Amino acid sequence: MNEKEIKSWLLEVVHPAKGSQNIIELGMVDAISVEGNKVTVTLAFPKRRDPLTEYLVGATRATVIRNAPEGTEVEVKAIVKEEAPKKKPGLDLGLEEINNVRHIIGIASGKGGVGKSTVAVNLAVALARLGYRVGLADADVYGPSVPLMTGTENEVPGAEVSGEDKEVILPIEKYGVKWMSIGYFAEPGQALIWRGPMACNALKQMILQVRWGVLDYLLIDMPPGTGDIHISLVNDIPMEGALIVTTPQPVALSDVEKGVNMFRNEHVNRKIFGLVENMAWFTPEELPDNKYFIFGKDGGRQMAEKYDIPLLGQIPLVQGIREGGDSGEPSALSTRPDALAFLDLARSLVEAVEK
Repeated sequence: MNEKEIKSWLLEVVHPAKGSQNIIELGMVDAISVEGNKVTVTLAFPKRRDPLTEYLVGATRATVIRNAPEGTEVEVKAIVKEEAPKKKPGLDLGLEEINNVRHIIGIASGKGGVGKSTVAVNLAVALARLGYRVGLADADVYGPSVPLMTGTENEVPGAEVSGEDKEVILPIEKYGVKWMSIGYFAEPGQALIWRGPMACNALKQMILQVRWGVLDYLLIDMPPGTGDIHISLVNDIPMEGALIVTTPQPVALSDVEKGVNMFRNEHVNRKIFGLVENMAWFTPEELPDNKYFIFGKDGGRQMAEKYDIPLLGQIPLVQGIREGGDSGEPSALSTRPDALAFLDLARSLVEAVEK
């Protein structure tokens, strides 16, 4: 007579309120011990009282006595055991889904309105054109623009359940890039009125709960400025470093300093791969060789030199970039000079990251 044999006997003890399930299937048998001619069975009940406790204790004792050798002493104990809370699918935000991502790069800006998302989207497309496996997570939770800029605003990401009931989100794939944005889950025009912790949790889901697969680069389009979301991002996600976007204007450059200081803060300590000067000059489509420095000249270059940061690219202000963003066809897909500027930026970023 051993524990395995006694368990087989207890398959006969059915809980009347649980259909045809027996106490073994229900996990109610907490322990079985055999000492000489004495058998002790311990049944575990949840904190809330089971009205059939006495019945199940009696049924268990009778079943063991009926099957055990004559003269066996049988004791059945009932204990209260706290039920473990059931794990909800999708809340286990480990790092498993980004384990096969080689480089995670943040695309940041000190202030809004400098074209950070435009640069992020076109940079992702340019990297894909160069043959790299690329994903982009739209972490600008208050102003998600990636769906519109990629022509995927009517798409709905799929989902699947992996091991241990963990739900993962399937990114949208287009132009050779895997895209994810909170904008896919919000109604058009819906204001995302979230406090800091809610925004941080949503952000982490947009990155850690997504089935990215094998990627060379995962770009994260960060919200403008510096704050809770940025700190949460660098603390919870192994972001390798950042690319900072600015315009030549003095007001934008003054905010770049805040971004540089944040990434270089001892509690953040992330590498700044370089600076991108967006809207560096205006070039009319009909006069491709003309440059008009309507926002100032070389402000980004001067800022890069001041902080010893590489200037990785200067992106012109041309009508095609704006039209591409509004139509959902990023300008980096074309062969125009603005597309070549994004391809040059992509090459410079790869060189800065890989060296």
